[in-house]
Amino acid sequence: MTQADAKPAVAAEPERGQAVSETLEDYTLRFAPRSYRHWTPMVVATTALGGIAYMADFSIGAGIGLTHGTGNALAAILVAAVVIFVTGFPLAYYGARYNIDLDLITRGSGFGYYGSVLTSVIFASFTFIFFALEGSIMAQGLKLGFGLPLWLGYLVSTFMVIPLVIYGMKALSKLQVWTTPIWLLLMAGPLLYLVATDPGTVQRFVSYAGSDGRSGVNTASVLLGAGVCLSLIAQIGEQIDYLRFMPPKTEANKRSWWTAVVMAGPGWVVLGALKQAIGLFLAVYVLAEVGPAAATEPIQQFTGAFAAMLPSWLVVPLAVILVVISQIKINVTNAYSGSLAWTNSFTRVTKRYPGRMVFVLANLAFALVLMEADMFSFLNAILGFYSNCAISWVVTVATDIIVNKYLLKLSPHAPEFRRGMLYAVNPVGVVAFTAASGLSIAMYFHVLGDFLQPYSPVAAALIAFVLTPLMALATKGRYYLRRTDDGIDEPLLDADGNPSATLATCHVCRQDFERPDLAACHTHDAVVCSLCLSTDRAGDHVLPATP
Repeated sequence: MTQADAKPAVAAEPERGQAVSETLEDYTLRFAPRSYRHWTPMVVATTALGGIAYMADFSIGAGIGLTHGTGNALAAILVAAVVIFVTGFPLAYYGARYNIDLDLITRGSGFGYYGSVLTSVIFASFTFIFFALEGSIMAQGLKLGFGLPLWLGYLVSTFMVIPLVIYGMKALSKLQVWTTPIWLLLMAGPLLYLVATDPGTVQRFVSYAGSDGRSGVNTASVLLGAGVCLSLIAQIGEQIDYLRFMPPKTEANKRSWWTAVVMAGPGWVVLGALKQAIGLFLAVYVLAEVGPAAATEPIQQFTGAFAAMLPSWLVVPLAVILVVISQIKINVTNAYSGSLAWTNSFTRVTKRYPGRMVFVLANLAFALVLMEADMFSFLNAILGFYSNCAISWVVTVATDIIVNKYLLKLSPHAPEFRRGMLYAVNPVGVVAFTAASGLSIAMYFHVLGDFLQPYSPVAAALIAFVLTPLMALATKGRYYLRRTDDGIDEPLLDADGNPSATLATCHVCRQDFERPDLAACHTHDAVVCSLCLSTDRAGDHVLPATP
């Protein structure tokens, strides 16, 4: 591979030192190189699954079930889980195979270099919405356990994650691995005890008809519930933030590699769906004692469950410990992933890298505002609206991978994310996403009539699924690649199809990077890394378009 010449950087490069030092800690905004990915597949999977220890599932399942009844709620949870698993699989595979996050996947899967800024903002919104939800749940626990007013609990739950999220993947992996067994024991223990010692709880759960009192399964109720559950479809982005650190797939490790990808990628939704069902079960169990409003609060659910099996002095402390562990496990991930999404968008649009911690604090500020505004009381409305955008995005990218890449072969098989290699905007993904989200949001707000309102999530998925290949056919795949050659002779992938580990030196920041993170710079007869390309305000290092 061509090595960099010792040429001076261009004038607009002074902030690169900070960018290099911060992004190399865990390869923020970059391809994750083989030299950094020293974790085994199972360690990566355990770390990724630790990030779904959130309590929101218990609230979501309880909220759906208390409104629509157990039958409708379980059907809604199942529908959403199937959609999330099917769409999450190709995204998780691409993240683990090519070691890039969901934004980098999105760029080359129908959206273009700047087109995916829109979806990055949507993903960042997902992280602070769910940070606020988890923070609200923790504040409820702190109020019950220590008498803290909610406003103070919101502040505590926000600021306590800052020290943990500063250090990236290395710190997060240790935190998730060591806390997961405790969390699983505290979550599953009460459920197993109640089922074993009081079979009547199962009967009450199965027969619960919801607040409207209607029996049987109703299509509109199922779809409304599924819409709320589908707001979690963007969780695959946080899973990929971990899966991008998977080791190369080889003959020797292919079984454990695939197990880890499926389990920690789309497989997260299996545990998520179980948690939603458990949340409804516990809500029905405590309903008579605490009322429907409090029954959706996980702290009340687990306090009631622990009270059936433990001495009274131990009930509240254990419930608070469970809530605090869960909140820390998920909200360090929310803060981390949100900061990546905001930083990625800002860096591309402004060509400046302000530092990831700026956006950690910005994301936390957004979340704190939502908590202080009592978002927990109108949770289902927020999630129902948000799900239309999230579904449109994830289904568009998944369809581009499955249909446009593998079936139609109009989209490049290997993902591309580097500036200069992609068009600024690709109409395939942008049009499909905009149409799907716009029409489904209109349906959600009754613009197209009351009858169609419950079907907004279905519309989002179907429109995205149909328009993505239609747009690829209409444009003949022309707007995927601005260039097909990045100017480097070294192959991008090795003999096993993994990203090449060959090193070269970026002539701007003078750091060594692996082959997939580099492109040629014709101006200086050298190579340049992807972040230096992103922050090149003069455009001196960007390759010209192929004639």
